[in-house]
Amino acid sequence: MVKNMARDSDYGAFMEKFLLQPSPSLHQLPLHGLTFAFKDIFDVDGYVTGFGNPDWARTHPAATSTAPAIWLINGENKHYGTPTNPCVPDRVPGGSSSGSAVAVGAKLVDFALGTDTGRSVRVPASYCGILGFRPSHDVISTAGVIPLVQIFDTVGWFARDPVIFNRVGRVLLQLPDVDLVRPSRIIIAEDCFQLSDIPKDRVIQPLVKSVDKLFGSHLVSRAILEDYVKDKVPSLKQFANKGNADQESHIPSLEALSSAMRLIIGHEFKNNHGEWINTVKPDLGPGISERVWEALMTTDENLDICHSVKSEARAALIDLLGDFGVLAIPTVLGPPSKLQTDPTISENFCDRTFSLLLIASASGFCQVSIPLGLYDNLPVSISLLATHGSDGFLLNLVETLYYTLKEEVGIVEKMGS
Repeated sequence: MVKNMARDSDYGAFMEKFLLQPSPSLHQLPLHGLTFAFKDIFDVDGYVTGFGNPDWARTHPAATSTAPAIWLINGENKHYGTPTNPCVPDRVPGGSSSGSAVAVGAKLVDFALGTDTGRSVRVPASYCGILGFRPSHDVISTAGVIPLVQIFDTVGWFARDPVIFNRVGRVLLQLPDVDLVRPSRIIIAEDCFQLSDIPKDRVIQPLVKSVDKLFGSHLVSRAILEDYVKDKVPSLKQFANKGNADQESHIPSLEALSSAMRLIIGHEFKNNHGEWINTVKPDLGPGISERVWEALMTTDENLDICHSVKSEARAALIDLLGDFGVLAIPTVLGPPSKLQTDPTISENFCDRTFSLLLIASASGFCQVSIPLGLYDNLPVSISLLATHGSDGFLLNLVETLYYTLKEEVGIVEKMGS
């Protein structure tokens, strides 16, 4: 859900609307004149931050200051309704930042803010066919933002236009305008694309041809992430699922990484919100309720090993990419599911996708989801990851690649029609 500047609403994206009056002296600032929305998790002075749940709003006072950044996978909400995906109205719009994504995708605002702990910017961006950015961990202040899991929490954003997308990022990241730094390599995680329900060439081919046109094909290489992570992150052996040998639907080392990170997520969420949940016993929607109560059962057992896994994974990915390398993976493993899909089916799909999304969360790397048009009339995307602190480099790369990618997607779509 989302709050936004005063404007006619649509698509069920908005919970509340109000106008933030800028000072006349601010007219020359980079984002002057742009409309924006933000998730109902950011504090605004004088307003109750609702956290998407009426029980939270009922038991918390109005904020006394505004979050500095303003100056779950499906996005279905039992209390306030599900925002309508403007790209495919009969499909889910994404995770808990879906209201922000819908507001951008429906052209109701120019950009929007969300938060991404494990997936909540990247998945809605993919499902709604727009750009979405999860920044490097801890490079944008999360002050005034209701915490979920501080070790993974980030403030991300959405836009349709790559120039606006880059401008918003540079304001949030407090970065100067700089020229594009040429990428040193583009690594395609071959096994990750093999998992996708979308034919891999439909996603990889536009990227490869775009990189060839702009930088040369010699920058592109292929990698099997399963082998690399298994070799470079030895602590994962503690979390290996020996009973699952099905590598056609899972990447075992990434699944083990996901298991370790879930323990950290559960532990921190319990510390942040366990007392409130046990006291208030809020009314939680299906899917969310099960995850929350699972988190409250988390213990400290194996927590030290989980943090070792996180450190090893970060070091391994730094070695893989260096300063200006880029890793290409699917943002998600298939199109958005239909509204009110069987929770069991949705959960299995979420778990498979979550193992890819945890790569950036565990390493603290920045990740961007880029739309690649439609396949079978459903949105397609690709993600690019870069090392921690390379956000400005990645934003410039996206802006440079975007229109060439769009041209290549158009060619692929014509060939397939």
